[in-house]
Amino acid sequence: MKAANGGLPGSIWDSYSSFANTRGGCIICGVKERPDGSWKTTGLQNLPKLKKDFWDIIHNKKKVSRCLLTETDTEEYTYHGDVILVIKVPQASRVQKPIYLDNDVFGKTYRRDHEGDYICSEDEVRAMIRDSSNDTPDMKVLGNQSISDFSQSSIKNYRIRYNTRHSDSAWTELSDDDFLVRIGAASDDAKDDKGRPCPTAAGLLMLGQEYIITREFPEYFLDYREKLDPSIRWTDRVQSQSSDWSGNVYDFFTMVYPKITSDFKKPFMTDGPYRVEETPKHLAVREAIANCLVNTDYYQRWGVTIEKYPDRIILSNPGNIRVGESQMLKGGVSEPRNKNMLKMFNLIGIGEHAGSGVPDIFQAWKNEGLEEPKVQEIVEREKPDRTVLTLPLVAVGINGTATGQGTNMVTDDQASDQAGDQANDPNVEDNIERLLYFCKEPRSKAEIQKFLNVKSTRYVRQHYIIPLLNDGRLKRTIPDKPSSPKQKYVRS
Repeated sequence: MKAANGGLPGSIWDSYSSFANTRGGCIICGVKERPDGSWKTTGLQNLPKLKKDFWDIIHNKKKVSRCLLTETDTEEYTYHGDVILVIKVPQASRVQKPIYLDNDVFGKTYRRDHEGDYICSEDEVRAMIRDSSNDTPDMKVLGNQSISDFSQSSIKNYRIRYNTRHSDSAWTELSDDDFLVRIGAASDDAKDDKGRPCPTAAGLLMLGQEYIITREFPEYFLDYREKLDPSIRWTDRVQSQSSDWSGNVYDFFTMVYPKITSDFKKPFMTDGPYRVEETPKHLAVREAIANCLVNTDYYQRWGVTIEKYPDRIILSNPGNIRVGESQMLKGGVSEPRNKNMLKMFNLIGIGEHAGSGVPDIFQAWKNEGLEEPKVQEIVEREKPDRTVLTLPLVAVGINGTATGQGTNMVTDDQASDQAGDQANDPNVEDNIERLLYFCKEPRSKAEIQKFLNVKSTRYVRQHYIIPLLNDGRLKRTIPDKPSSPKQKYVRS
């Protein structure tokens, strides 16, 4: 980043905001990018004054909403006689976001994607504001709604499950209205025209009817897709907009969990006189589904998607990881996006509140001898953040490579030998559709590989990039240098 007129670079504050609102990063002052993509130092003049100006401005709340830095976050270096300044910007915590400029939260809040800094949309800013509160969105009391619009079958089934687990609880004798208040699905703070407690957002999401839910959450959508036969687009599908069931979160969970685990082995195990029907693998999947549903931002677009393939399960939900990816993988800190929904799941023995859910999933997969799960936090311009958890159903061999369990599985070595043979990958057709949408902006081969969640770059090139280049649906950004390290691909 080159200093402007001997002073601080003009774009330094945009980058500060974008790094703070994304995953952190480094701002380097005193360097310039060459046309070929390499960098050269330009040096800084009068560094003491530049640093003083920097600290004066970053502490000026009329310019920057919050200073996240300490003195140790800036370092100066001398390279070939040129002085450069490195500013390390940490990621802001959820309660600190959004970090914005010029007292303009909706016009000067920045985030970062692979292309650089960009101004956040109003939806992105509102998502950060929602996440900054300790009162999660599902605690909201919906004074304009009524629990009479809840699915009565959902309430009945939930209560049966609760009563089985808590047979000695005084709540088993309560009326439906009082029970719903106790579990956080309704609140006495507001009453409808019949004097009944009004629902909370959690209650509406968990037990409501889909057409009522979308009045409060217009983007609400739940989708389970199962593709076990490559000749059929979807071998099974459950979506919240179907008219033959309630479309709520609780019923979605009870329908989808058995489908995902239907082909899991159930070895004979007992706990005292009782047979245990669920293995740690079952419990890990149950935790993963609950975690996905509880941490969804239901105001965001694209909705929840859960997909089952012969070789993997993919769970995707709108919303970033509130505690950050590294902390989530460590465990020990629980900050669900929807606390009331988590409580309602906990009361029937689903989900956990100790922050150990994801580490337990990883451990269960390791104990099963399966490939390690993958967690991705996806940030893309003009799209809501998404969290994606992939659970491979492929065993790891002695040398650490996949053994190929699962229908139509292809190892990386086999993929290299089977160039152009798309029949070996049952997901190529669907992935091509996703890839072409992804490549509406120029993407590198590495970005495409990460997006498709494929290990082999050669496989990506042979099965996706080359066929799409050949049929004209994809083109190179540097057509005269096909092997350029800066090569990217964009939809034609």
